[in-house]
Amino acid sequence: MVSQYGIKYAVHIITNHFGPLVAKVCDCLLKKGPLPLREIVRYTELSETLVRNCLLVLIQHNCLQPFLLEEEGGFGEVNKVSSLYMVLFDNVLHRVRFSKFMAIVSQEFDKLCVDLIETLLQHGRLSSEQIFDGFRDTTEGSSSGGMEALQENMHNLVMARYVERCPITEPFLALPSEEEAAPVRRRGAKSAKAFLEPETLEQRVLVAAVPPEGLRFSFELNPEIGADREKVENNSSSNIGDKRKLDALESDIDGGVADKQICIETVRTRLDDEAATVFTAMLDASRSEEKKIKTASSVPLSENSIYAEVIKSEKGRNMTLDYVISVLVGLSSSPPFVRVVDNSYSIDFKHTIEVAQTDEVESIVYKKYGKDAYRMFRLLSKAGRLLETDKISDSIFLEKKETANILSKMWQGDYLQMEKLFAGPTQFLLWKVNMINLRERVLDDMFHAALNLSLRVAYELEQQKEILHLGVDGPMKEKYEKLKKVRFLLESSRMKLDDAIMIFHDF
Repeated sequence: MVSQYGIKYAVHIITNHFGPLVAKVCDCLLKKGPLPLREIVRYTELSETLVRNCLLVLIQHNCLQPFLLEEEGGFGEVNKVSSLYMVLFDNVLHRVRFSKFMAIVSQEFDKLCVDLIETLLQHGRLSSEQIFDGFRDTTEGSSSGGMEALQENMHNLVMARYVERCPITEPFLALPSEEEAAPVRRRGAKSAKAFLEPETLEQRVLVAAVPPEGLRFSFELNPEIGADREKVENNSSSNIGDKRKLDALESDIDGGVADKQICIETVRTRLDDEAATVFTAMLDASRSEEKKIKTASSVPLSENSIYAEVIKSEKGRNMTLDYVISVLVGLSSSPPFVRVVDNSYSIDFKHTIEVAQTDEVESIVYKKYGKDAYRMFRLLSKAGRLLETDKISDSIFLEKKETANILSKMWQGDYLQMEKLFAGPTQFLLWKVNMINLRERVLDDMFHAALNLSLRVAYELEQQKEILHLGVDGPMKEKYEKLKKVRFLLESSRMKLDDAIMIFHDF
């Protein structure tokens, strides 16, 4: 479920990129959930043709997934199938991260790969003939050697999981069986209440929309199809169904690369550059097995396979095998970023992200409530249970009255959970950190802050345009330069805030 300010922020992004009409359709789907076309028309009060065009824009830029849902019919009636549309909230947020994707790709690949990624990010879904035609218009693409370079670079991006085929046009979700609908008990769980939560509708749609592995990460460029492009466009209908058929042949950009960068920077901050280098090598070695960090751990890797990946980088070639093994020992120590089982190593994604989230929350508490509050919060976070006020006061060597005041402030800000315990006439206050609820609260606050920053950036941009219209000579030049610095600072702050949003939302 997307939070209140998460929806507002996503709608703001779509408004900036595609205008208010497309944003109105997006807002409707985020608030109401997946809907059929007729319901979208009813809620938005737009014409059916306009809604169709808005949906096509969102599909083209990977922000919308159509799907077919089987629903139970009435008594004595057959089941019915509805065509619904669902906004991909994560992909909407990715639209403000394009510069991050470009920076990551530019560090690993040459300029042609960067140009290909930029083209996909700018234009959304592109078929192989569209990629060919765009490349043919450049001087580099006029020769067979240029076409071979395009084929090779596109293949490299696909093999690196930075580019993939688009999702299945309109995946079909059948009614779940009784076994599938029932909650699944966790394997080895001691508690009778330990069940796995059933998949949400969005999760089921995303899984069903993933193409077969052989098709998902494959790319073949046939120059001859460029000549037939006009014929294909003329034969294609303007309705959504026909458009989806073309989309099934297109390539798409993968947003999971920035997620993994967060893990790398967390390791670098907690340990050092060498640990980050080995951690990166483990991510690269297991890249073919995972598209995004949604699992608890990566595939197991041997010491030799990790070292083989480490020495592919310039920094890694300075390390010996024994040194890499010592770094792996450090990575598997507290806090453990890597698990060790039978001389094989796997990345503990779950714990790595929990460390990053805890660090971020503690940083917020420190800035908002001060050093003493930070120490209290850290104590409660590590304890993971209810602690009484006197116990907290004694542990951090602070007066009880001052401790109670600070704890009350954090409780009023929803950073702590409080419970009262009565023993006769005496009342005890117990305090605890509920990280699950706190993460949701912090994430919504971050969406709110990101929305405010984006609005301020837009305001500063308008100010700059007005000055440019009047001219930047004389006293206006100083004001223009000042606005440029302010805007740069705001943009930097927004990008740093987005890093924090990824830590809490993407995992």
